[in-house]
Amino acid sequence: ANKGIGLELVKRYAQTENVLAVCRTSSAELDALPVSVYRDIDIRRNSSIKSLVSDIGDQKIDLFLNVAGILSQEDIYDLDSAAIDRISDQFEVNALGPVKLVAAFLGDIVDGGKIIMITSRMGSVEDNTSGSRLGYRMSKAALNIASKSLSVDLRPRNISVGIIHPGAVQTDMTNNRGLITVVESVDMILERIKELSLNTSGVFFHASGEILPW
Repeated sequence: ANKGIGLELVKRYAQTENVLAVCRTSSAELDALPVSVYRDIDIRRNSSIKSLVSDIGDQKIDLFLNVAGILSQEDIYDLDSAAIDRISDQFEVNALGPVKLVAAFLGDIVDGGKIIMITSRMGSVEDNTSGSRLGYRMSKAALNIASKSLSVDLRPRNISVGIIHPGAVQTDMTNNRGLITVVESVDMILERIKELSLNTSGVFFHASGEILPW
């Protein structure tokens, strides 16, 4: 929640909602907002998630946003031990992390609530025409299928799961080489969240509203 898409979402929701903002390290912009900030949380560590659950206590959550992600470059021609470690790290953060968080807070997410997974079209098998980025592609494909499963598993509680590609956004992760700004991306993401229902739960959406292929 300290930068990029996460920070912009916090800014928007802080205007009307009680926001619990989670980060590894906070930022001056996040600290200036009227929200509860939970620092030193690394979703790769189970002890960190356990600490977060304890700190938040029994507060009820109606909108659960998973935004954190990491990106590095690996391809089949340079798959040394360092590249394998980077791929594993991306799985931990991009795929396992969001699932572990949802599981940890499942009792606090209200029936009828919404869970949002910020994913990537780079996790689409059909859309992959350029190859490379093995770790990021595999981890986002894993997140997509996990999110689809959650949409089925949580339907009895009327919890909707949004699977949203934010676009090619100018953030630190892309070295600010994206096609749209964070503000433009979040404008669209907020519309997708507002429109999300059980009828569209588990659908792979571009932030623009386009349905993406698996």
